[in-house]
Amino acid sequence: MLSKNHLRTSLIACFLLVTGTFAFAQEKNKVTVTGSVQSDMLVPTEPINSGNGMINNDFLTNTYVDANLRSNHIDAGVRFEYMQQPMPGFEPNFKGWGVPYGYVKYHDKKLEATAGTFYEQFGSGFILRTYEERSLGIDNSLLGAKVVLKPIEGVQLKALSGVQRTYWRWEKNLISGADLEIGLEQFIKRMKEHNTYLTLGASWVHKHEKEELIMVDATHKLNLPAGVNAMDFRARLQTGGLNILAEYAVKGQDPNYDNKYIYKQGNVAMLSASYSQKGLSALIQAKRSDNMTFRSQRKVHGTAAYLNHLPAFTYQHTYALAALYPYATNPNGEWAYQAEFGYKFKKGTALGGKYGTSFKVNFSHIRALDTTPVDGGGKGTDGYTSSFFGQGKETYYQDINVQFDKKFTKVFKLNLMYMNQRYNKTVVEGEGGMINSHIFVAEGKFQFNKTLTLRAEAQYLTTKQDEGDWAFALLELSIAPRWMISVQDMYNVTATHKHYYQGSVTFSHKAHRVQLGFGQTRAGYNCSGGVCRYIPAYKGVTLSYNFNF
Repeated sequence: MLSKNHLRTSLIACFLLVTGTFAFAQEKNKVTVTGSVQSDMLVPTEPINSGNGMINNDFLTNTYVDANLRSNHIDAGVRFEYMQQPMPGFEPNFKGWGVPYGYVKYHDKKLEATAGTFYEQFGSGFILRTYEERSLGIDNSLLGAKVVLKPIEGVQLKALSGVQRTYWRWEKNLISGADLEIGLEQFIKRMKEHNTYLTLGASWVHKHEKEELIMVDATHKLNLPAGVNAMDFRARLQTGGLNILAEYAVKGQDPNYDNKYIYKQGNVAMLSASYSQKGLSALIQAKRSDNMTFRSQRKVHGTAAYLNHLPAFTYQHTYALAALYPYATNPNGEWAYQAEFGYKFKKGTALGGKYGTSFKVNFSHIRALDTTPVDGGGKGTDGYTSSFFGQGKETYYQDINVQFDKKFTKVFKLNLMYMNQRYNKTVVEGEGGMINSHIFVAEGKFQFNKTLTLRAEAQYLTTKQDEGDWAFALLELSIAPRWMISVQDMYNVTATHKHYYQGSVTFSHKAHRVQLGFGQTRAGYNCSGGVCRYIPAYKGVTLSYNFNF
């Protein structure tokens, strides 16, 4: 049964959809209907210890149904979600069902106006990024109104206001903001003639939050600010293969759960430069963030109610053991660096061989700020001071990886990777100390013909800390365009001697995709872009269904 909040949200979404459909009916333009169904299901074969109690349900599912109507000038959409018995790692706040998303949008060449729920990002997201990431359970959309104006070529202005979604509720705290971007090349012809583009941007976000009783001690309460302002300034230069981005953001006093209710202002600065041409790519980045947690609610923690996003300057690994210890951005403060260099040796050269050879090296390093406590650094104080270029002694994370990619014959391609990693488990997870590991990966792909492909992975992680060494193996057979069969096993070599095996069969037909699997999943963190969610260990039958129309 829907709660009052569920019912209100459902009525709003249905009203918006009906309004949009009525508007479509007034147009002579052809209406396009698109949508999708995504359902991830699990039938556990044993109880699951979620950390919030035991899960004994016979059937768990996260299901989403989206529908969108589009025309030349008016769009409308709605989404239904069902998580009454959510998948492991999504309990207990995700439990529920309803229609939390619906919108109507008008758009032409110079104007876009949205009413309902929407997502938005200003710049790199340092002061505003609302988005959906279902694998992490993130949906911090805003319910309200947004306007985008493009009065002249090279100028774009955004303005918005609304309240934010937190699980199955719409909170009362009002979020407002504006963003301006100017492309100078539109006004300076010589820049365009020389293939040079310079974009300047500025953003402002304001959070208005109701007063709450938060005590410093038995007799003193915090004087909490009703409004918190944040501003962002940026410049992006593109010329030829060179791309340079400089961005700085600042946030006013914002005592909250994450910073232990201190009054220090927050800031983040980033400088990023990349260069690419045929066969060559290079990237170097540096970011300093200090007390930049920005949520619509000061008491909330975890992955909910975030207004902003601080991207992790770490390589996004897809291999299982390389991603075993993923890094989560520390919003309270860090120095982060990343550098990457890639080169493709041409065909016919000594190193390129007959089909060419690709080589890539990536380096990531994150460490603490150098801080000095102020007035003890406790609740109700300014917390601490920190010089801009000061760096603490503690390393949070470091990753050096080298990748080699070569096609040896018409049917065989080989990828090799070596990775050296330092992972501060105490900082990321709360305890565990520093984990130093070496990771080796070999991936081979045999493409026998247009329809038959066999892919194999062999991985090994060695460390003297935590649970010691791990081994991983995978075989995946693809029979295009319909079938894919996969088996894999992750084995703890030195500590628990436990196997985490999985097998799956995937069938695709036109817009339908079904995957049936069985196996045991290790407890750990699922991460994307520096945001992580803990997933408990579980064993059972999985079924996934995806349909796009």
